[in-house]
Amino acid sequence: MSTPVGRSTAESWRALRTPLLVTALIVLAAIGLLIATSARTSGPFSPDSTDSNGARALATLLKNHNVSVHSTETLDDAQQPGDGKTLLIGPGGSLEHGDWQQIANAGWSHLVLVRPGSQALSVLAPGVQATGDVLTERSREAGCDLPAAVKAGTVTVSGATYSAPSDATACYGDGINSTVVRLDLGGRIVDVIGTPTSFTNGELAKDGNAALALNLIGTHGDLTWYLPQLESASSGPADKDAPPLIPPDVRYIAWALAFAVLVVAIWRGRRLGPVVAERLPVIVHASETTEGRARLYRRSQARDRAAAALRESALGQLHKAHGIPRRSHPTAVVATVAARTGRDPAMLYELLYGLPPQSDAALMSLSQQLDVLTQEVRHP
Repeated sequence: MSTPVGRSTAESWRALRTPLLVTALIVLAAIGLLIATSARTSGPFSPDSTDSNGARALATLLKNHNVSVHSTETLDDAQQPGDGKTLLIGPGGSLEHGDWQQIANAGWSHLVLVRPGSQALSVLAPGVQATGDVLTERSREAGCDLPAAVKAGTVTVSGATYSAPSDATACYGDGINSTVVRLDLGGRIVDVIGTPTSFTNGELAKDGNAALALNLIGTHGDLTWYLPQLESASSGPADKDAPPLIPPDVRYIAWALAFAVLVVAIWRGRRLGPVVAERLPVIVHASETTEGRARLYRRSQARDRAAAALRESALGQLHKAHGIPRRSHPTAVVATVAARTGRDPAMLYELLYGLPPQSDAALMSLSQQLDVLTQEVRHP
């Protein structure tokens, strides 16, 4: 009759529950990370970023005041008709003159340019020029009659400054150049902001920064928050239809590959489990093991090892029979055994701790003497 040696259901569950739990936690962490990265818009001053240079706090403040915020990185969204809406263009990116012109032709009612470049200023805010000077960070008075600035009062500002035409309203400057400029171009209001840091998560709570941001940007109920990227729609259909050098979803592919490598490493990695007792296919008696070892000793003429094994076995029985500690000194062992057996201590010392035998006959004699001694221990 054969005996099954496979694992039971309970044993399989105990062996697999830890790897399954670790894998599940890794999967959940990867999914959460993918969701978090997919929800974040790239670059600083992002309405989805919770970093100190992000603007998640400002976006939340606007939404709490009934302003619908739509974040985008696509140029086409900034070129849609925007009558009665606000378009905020964040810093960064690289657009051509034709792209800015198409944004100007879209008819946005309110444009907010955050630290714009020279091309954006020439098209969207004519007459406003960057001075190249930078304001150091400190609290400043508005210094103008712009209602949003008057309501905000003192604001912590720092950043680029601009020179404004005579018909513009310039605020928060050093008396010559300003970091906030408003232009009224008839059917469109254009705000130029050179201090985006004032509206970030790390600075929004200072002074009147939040009030200025809310009164300056939240003028309409619909806000498109555009972060320019390295793209251009004015270079022709061939370039527009060409695939990008780096796919936009490359980070998702990288995360998927990293997760796959981790799962394979866990699956194929070498690991030690608990000791499992298995039934031997055959039973090997102790006498057979002893005889086999003895034959090996005899073949290699290892009389010293054979004698050491015999003496160690005899000492183990003597320690147990007479209550002698295992770490006792040989003289103490000999004295105890001699006192209880009546043997000569010198002969006992030679028998138990002497030199190894030089011949097979001497080894046999040692074995017999040790056997007699242990017999005396078992049958005093």
